[in-house]
Amino acid sequence: MNLDPTPIEWLDLEDWRARRDRPGAPRRAAVRLPNDADPALLAADLAQVAAVGLQFPKWTDGRAYSQAWLLRARLGFRGEIRALGDVVVDMLPLLRRTGFDAAQLRPGQSADAARRALGFFDGHYQADAAAAALPPAAAHARRVAPAAAEPLAA
Repeated sequence: MNLDPTPIEWLDLEDWRARRDRPGAPRRAAVRLPNDADPALLAADLAQVAAVGLQFPKWTDGRAYSQAWLLRARLGFRGEIRALGDVVVDMLPLLRRTGFDAAQLRPGQSADAARRALGFFDGHYQADAAAAALPPAAAHARRVAPAAAEPLAA
């Protein structure tokens, strides 16, 4: 996860919609989506969107996690998804699992502590957004124990 992302000039969803069809509109835009907006509003434009900024107005408001997962797993977005706002170190493992690949930490948060937080968990039982975006055969591939030769007695 990129903890020192390049500054981007973000367009609000309304600004992007107003500019996208004008002559001279940016070929690839960075769109900031409010945390109460449906990511499907961007579905038709994702080929023109290089980055999506998702808002955390408070670190306890987790709606942007769902938005990121929807962008990656359902809409197949491959561009950058950046966490913006009240982003704290403790959020980073879940940010990565739900599809974020960049985060702007709130002031006072340590980038070194953030890098350590990303190493806390090396395995999970449930699939993350990266696995959910794979074709079904690959996403659910796993080793399965062979079936017992004889049924168990009741």
